[in-house]
Amino acid sequence: MSYTVKLSLSGLAPAQAPAPARSHDLFATRIWQSQLETLSVHHAAWEARVNALRALNPEPAGRTVRNGWNSDDFTLLDDPVFAALNGEVRAQTRSALAQMGQADLNFAVQSWINLHERGGFNFAHMHDGCYLSGCYYLKVPEGSGSLVFRDPRPGTMHGLFKGGGVNAYKDVKLKPYAGLLVLFPSWLEHFVEPHDSDESRIVIAFNALP
Repeated sequence: MSYTVKLSLSGLAPAQAPAPARSHDLFATRIWQSQLETLSVHHAAWEARVNALRALNPEPAGRTVRNGWNSDDFTLLDDPVFAALNGEVRAQTRSALAQMGQADLNFAVQSWINLHERGGFNFAHMHDGCYLSGCYYLKVPEGSGSLVFRDPRPGTMHGLFKGGGVNAYKDVKLKPYAGLLVLFPSWLEHFVEPHDSDESRIVIAFNALP
């Protein structure tokens, strides 16, 4: 003998799909960019000064620059010719430090020239012992290499996901143009791609440090 049992669903809550998981993007790294068009009136004089400094001391300082020239000291912005840029660098640095909760922090500025000829580049590096690092693009001919920031999370290098997706290891490329000022944490590893022009690419680099 068989029996049919009917189950009553009255009083039971209807089946519900689980709520979607909330995503949280952690460990963001902030950089800053400023388009300083008002400084373009100084570019011709600044480029002439860079060329004069190179003529006085044509041997490149080396460091991370290859196939080009860089100045051997760190006092470029102390030159009165660069007074307008010196003031802007300090103002932009103070603003960035304020966003980092360090509005009252005193800092000094190191500054130098990086110049690339065809094929020139900077290999990957970071700037130890500084609060912030940055650069101002004085001359950027067509074919200038990009500034590339490397993913600062070391663990992602060993992950299976590469590229621009979520939780993937990635490099971020910044295409430069004349009049662009960039600030970034000094611990952020970066490099410059090879320069593909017969005209020189000229950058004024700087550090804010204790």
